[in-house]
Amino acid sequence: MQDDTREPPLGDHAETAAAGFYPLDRFNAFSDGVFAIVITLLVLELPVPPSTEPILPALAESWPDFLGYFISFAFIGGIWISHAVLTRYMRRGDVVSFRLNLVLLLYVSLLPFSTHLMVAHMHGADASVAVAVYGANLFVASGLMTALLYYAARDRYLVVGDVADATVTRAYRQRRAYLVLTALAIIVALVAPVVAVGIYIALTVAFLIQPLIGMWRSH
Repeated sequence: MQDDTREPPLGDHAETAAAGFYPLDRFNAFSDGVFAIVITLLVLELPVPPSTEPILPALAESWPDFLGYFISFAFIGGIWISHAVLTRYMRRGDVVSFRLNLVLLLYVSLLPFSTHLMVAHMHGADASVAVAVYGANLFVASGLMTALLYYAARDRYLVVGDVADATVTRAYRQRRAYLVLTALAIIVALVAPVVAVGIYIALTVAFLIQPLIGMWRSH
């Protein structure tokens, strides 16, 4: 994509806002703050054994809590890396990208709740519902990240320099595959919640590693 001559100057925030665009400083600062708070809330949910109980057996019994933390941390890490890669190629935002980002952060911030819900009901009668709700949270957050990336990369007014269509298409296909597999895991959760958790683990690890591989290849 080539820069358009009608684009406002990069350093002039007043002209940028007047043209319907916004600088990325608050976009990035607010997003990073939400990611940091969400991960902090996740770790605060981890149980600490009371002083009256042996530590190692108590920690072993709390394995679902640590498993939920690992899945959610890996997923949030993948979202954060994808977000950083996206904003690397953006020169500014507009009202649509800012609102897409805000809704994305809404569902990311729900992860401590849905993680705790899944962990608390992992062995209960409603395990399938809890695991499916958690998967739905992952699915919506990932879908919004995909929509944000696709929207920003397709708009020549928002990106810096040339962004190859092949790069956008490849990223979109990768995320579409992730969404399909997450949707499948949600269906599986209704009949085999433990299997669905295994799928979540595999997908979140892949979601975390994939942006790192893309960054390594770009160098």
